[in-house]
Amino acid sequence: MTFIQEIERRRTFAVIAHPDAGKTTLTEKLLLFGGAIHVAGAVKSNKIRKSAMSDFMEIERQRGISVSTSVMTFEYRDRKINILDTPGHEDFAEDTYRTLTAVDSVIIVIDGAKGVELQTRRLMEVCRMRNTPVIVFVNKLDREAKDPFDLIDEIEKELNINVVPLSWPIGAGSSFKGVYNRFEKKLQLFSSTDKQKLTEDILEIIDLESLEAQTALGESSTVKLKDDLELIETVYSEFDKAEYDAGKLAPIFFGSAVNNFGVQELLNCFVEIAPYPQKSVTDLREISPFDPKLTGFVFKIHANLDPNHRDRIAFLKICSGIFERNKPYFHVASGKQMRFSSPNTFLADKKSVVDESFPGDIVGLHDTGNFKIGDTLTEGEILNFKGIPSFSPELFRYIENADPMKSKQLAKGIDQLMDEGVAQLFTLKINGRKIIGCVGMLQFDVIQYRLEHEYGAKCKYESVNLYKACWFESEDKSQTDDFMTRKYNNIALDKYGRNVYLADSAYSLKMAEDKFDKIKFHFTSEFHLNAK
Repeated sequence: MTFIQEIERRRTFAVIAHPDAGKTTLTEKLLLFGGAIHVAGAVKSNKIRKSAMSDFMEIERQRGISVSTSVMTFEYRDRKINILDTPGHEDFAEDTYRTLTAVDSVIIVIDGAKGVELQTRRLMEVCRMRNTPVIVFVNKLDREAKDPFDLIDEIEKELNINVVPLSWPIGAGSSFKGVYNRFEKKLQLFSSTDKQKLTEDILEIIDLESLEAQTALGESSTVKLKDDLELIETVYSEFDKAEYDAGKLAPIFFGSAVNNFGVQELLNCFVEIAPYPQKSVTDLREISPFDPKLTGFVFKIHANLDPNHRDRIAFLKICSGIFERNKPYFHVASGKQMRFSSPNTFLADKKSVVDESFPGDIVGLHDTGNFKIGDTLTEGEILNFKGIPSFSPELFRYIENADPMKSKQLAKGIDQLMDEGVAQLFTLKINGRKIIGCVGMLQFDVIQYRLEHEYGAKCKYESVNLYKACWFESEDKSQTDDFMTRKYNNIALDKYGRNVYLADSAYSLKMAEDKFDKIKFHFTSEFHLNAK
């Protein structure tokens, strides 16, 4: 297969949603229909566990939520599919936002009963900023749900995007019988009750006018379906691939992921219409996936992916060229050449060594502390990818050692977990006390849990009254010195030794900005992650 063919057969996308919309369940069923697993929740022993395949961290299984993006790869219909299952909880939205920089399209999952929720709107805003193509999957139609036409109106209004239904539900809740696939012009009725496995117990009917269709649906359901389809043809435009690619038109599918309804229809359509890897923007030039030389960026770091080996993995999105095992590549941040003897591909926490990877692929690189989020690998060119978001933390806690015998384990755990980007560490200059800054309260619990269960270290928190962390720079040394003297109690060092002002109130920050007019204050990672 040629280099161009390898690129064009790849589909790299994220599944995003408000918490509890069924995002991780849908991801699991996509793997099931894609043949990557044969039993939902399958593990190495081929037994069934209640938690999802993509929720591989122990705390995820205990809390029933995703707190970290997981990467899964499989082949389907001669396409190479890379799924990134993201956290739904708003406290972990930063991980999701960064993941959206590494994908070429998105599937948004919406609860059919609840409709568009707050986190869905926020995630859609990020997609809109990047013009990311979006497919909507309306889930949980095995329960009582809103009228599908009302849902479509709500999606168009709340997400500010035109839509076109490519499948249509037949009933909802106890009367839910299946879906009509407008994309393939097929009626598919499901009657299996086994939610864990695929079955052949699926009735597929091509002709809606046939006696078989009317018998299977019943007269009233047949009439309603025909009326609905006629109304759809009248009100909604035909699917336009160019509009979808531009992020202006969202195809909608309906179903129930937990019961396998509508999932294969979604997958079949997705592999046909979703874009292959697209251009990426850097501070130097646009990168085409068809460029022969390798470029890629680190969008995620995960410590202790396998706690038995204490490994740390940097997730690299390949943007151009071919990534080859044991070939030297240029790490722009350090200016050094690096080789990788065991680059990995993933199925959640299961890894396998890969010899070569292509644009669109996500590669896991074993990391001893060389990488930071946003770092770039090239074949010698000095460039940095743009738009990898991180946010100034607004929630702060002093972190203290709760077990003096485990101080080394605590230091190592904090160091590695901070590199993941879920939180930031600040050390006050005045007394050396360490402060953890997060964008979501639940992150504190996750850090505490992972320190204990992955590193054998215990920590405790103390409250601290701070408003926002901001990095600062100035060419005026005298004003910088004056500022640092006056604000010494609130000056800290970040993990990379850079000065940070920990403002204790919005008023204090505003006064500092007004009084020290030659100092630039920064509130995003575009400054501090790329500063060397």
